[in-house]
Amino acid sequence: MKYLFVHQNFPGQYLHLLRHLTEDPANEIMFISEPNKNSMANVRRVLYSPPAPKQDCVHLSARDFDLASHRAEAVAGRAASLDRLGFRPDIIIGHHGWGELLNITDIWPDVPVLGYFEFYYETDGQDVNFDPEFPMGSDRFPKIRAMNVVNLLALAMRQHGQTPTRWQLTRYPEWARASIRVIPEGARLDVCKPDPAVRKALFSIGDFHVAPTEKLVTYVARNLEPYRGFHVMMRALPDLLAGRPDVKVVMVGGDEVSYGSKLAGTTWRDYMQKELQGRYDTSRVLLPGQIPYDTYLTLLQRSDAHVYLTYPFVASWSLREALACGCAIVASDVESVTEFIADGKNGLLVPFLDPPKIASAVLRLLGDDKLNKRLRGAARKYAEKNLDMKDSIASMMALIRELTKT
Repeated sequence: MKYLFVHQNFPGQYLHLLRHLTEDPANEIMFISEPNKNSMANVRRVLYSPPAPKQDCVHLSARDFDLASHRAEAVAGRAASLDRLGFRPDIIIGHHGWGELLNITDIWPDVPVLGYFEFYYETDGQDVNFDPEFPMGSDRFPKIRAMNVVNLLALAMRQHGQTPTRWQLTRYPEWARASIRVIPEGARLDVCKPDPAVRKALFSIGDFHVAPTEKLVTYVARNLEPYRGFHVMMRALPDLLAGRPDVKVVMVGGDEVSYGSKLAGTTWRDYMQKELQGRYDTSRVLLPGQIPYDTYLTLLQRSDAHVYLTYPFVASWSLREALACGCAIVASDVESVTEFIADGKNGLLVPFLDPPKIASAVLRLLGDDKLNKRLRGAARKYAEKNLDMKDSIASMMALIRELTKT
């Protein structure tokens, strides 16, 4: 089989699928993307330069589509070059979010396209104006609606779609859902798994140490930002740390902004630390930035209570991996999370906007060993039933065979 993948940030959502496909030497795999340092054996990369924003001459509502159009043009150009060199894929797989696939059928009209539909934007009922601390005026609603231009053009291609959760599927208009298949994303259960030995040893990140007799509370996000509840988690720290003198907290995440607005001249980390200055014992809290994957896994395995917070938005991979590691989870009570967490069954749900209740739920987990153990076991069982990466890959391969008739 000849595969063409398209995603501006190689390998994107396709790391585990690519690993599976490269096990078969008969597969020929091309990947069109922007440049980065990542690489993979037996995957040939074809690079295009990211378009430069032209802010001054493009209407605010049209700027995302302008960039998407340039990406679509660049990717189609690379595809045409591959075609001239004799490469014709049996299937094209890629992410629709950046518009890269919009022109691809002009090059290969008869090749099936399986596009990743991640999120359909709305001006109410989802992330927009969920958090009253960051209100959005109706003057910005046209830009939110315009963010669906690529979604709508992708649907107009009349190709094939996938999305990882039922909640994400229901964000799309009802008329569009029939063309989008839910293919759950999983975790590597052989790697993301409980390790009782970690809980009996001294855990360290640099000079920050957690003894086996101390309680470790963890929080993980790609970046420390309001969309992932960093501000409310920080505001929960005073009550949490006051509640037990043996608690230490590690909050992992970078200082960029993946979702939402940036702060002028500072980071959300610095902003929240300044707001809370003098209100909690900073020696008991570590914000290490982004950490190596093996350290991150050990952190989850050692965690006594793991906090996962998000707006009504796409659930993170870290939630899946925390479940697989058997974490005792406190999570925000929003629909994108309740697809994974049932309150009192495999985690505890809390109001996103209520730091005292977040702290109270964490302290409850730390003080009730029986509940903690039960939720840990249930989290792992949920992952084994619903989040096995082998099942995710099998579902993808079944869909690929269906589309390519092989």
